[in-house]
Amino acid sequence: MVREEKRRRATALQNAGAFMLAPNIREASWTAPVFWRFCLALVLSALVFNQTSFASDVSADFVAANKLYAEGKFNEAATAYDAILKTGAQSPALLFNAGNAEFKAGHLGEAIAAYRQAELLSPRDAELRANLAFVRNQVQGATLRESSWQKWVSTLTMNEGAILTAVFFWAMIGLFAVRQIKPALAPKLRTATRLALALTVFSGAILGLQAANHFNSSVAVVTASDATARSGPFDDAQNIFSARDGAELKVLDRHDDWVQVANSAGKIGWLSVKQVAVLPGA
Repeated sequence: MVREEKRRRATALQNAGAFMLAPNIREASWTAPVFWRFCLALVLSALVFNQTSFASDVSADFVAANKLYAEGKFNEAATAYDAILKTGAQSPALLFNAGNAEFKAGHLGEAIAAYRQAELLSPRDAELRANLAFVRNQVQGATLRESSWQKWVSTLTMNEGAILTAVFFWAMIGLFAVRQIKPALAPKLRTATRLALALTVFSGAILGLQAANHFNSSVAVVTASDATARSGPFDDAQNIFSARDGAELKVLDRHDDWVQVANSAGKIGWLSVKQVAVLPGA
């Protein structure tokens, strides 16, 4: 009930032109990398020890970063959140807080990159989507936006899509098996079987679109104040176009420390990876 009230107030403020980023910092749960060992006993013992130690360390760092944010030390908070992310920790709350800190520190591109990564983990978070939309509106110059179908297929995570497809598939297999074992039930199960088949095909197609969008549609978010796209992947190449902090560009190719990108106007050029954050599609 409290969360719904917060969302209504945020929407009202946004419509009035006075929207501010959600000030509340979030708590998070942590995942740690799994380290394989030569035998199962060593794997289990090492995993328990490492995950416990990792979660304890990360939680302490997260609390410290939240404290810096609450004190208005946004640059320091952003650096602290980034240090946690570099350890391999991932959670929507961590990325949400990092995005807020980056925006408050004046780093539009870093904020958008953090929010987009959080959105991959929590695509239906209304508060997160509102903050992302607000920061995107601050970006100057041409920038890409997701198409309608990309927004639609991204309402589920890939894990959720895979689980849903698996549920429909095994329901279909189960119904076919029952019809083979007890032919007398076949007429009664015909509609349910057809529905399960249709849902399996439909959810499988959506999962395929999700995978194609995620793995084949990379996006480069400009994190420099003013990035210059060049005609080739080297510093002395001719300038093609400029992109401002926070601009989102479609990635076409990669070469060493350069990415070939296209802006919303169709111009193509090369940017140094030092100037962008390369992310998977939505």
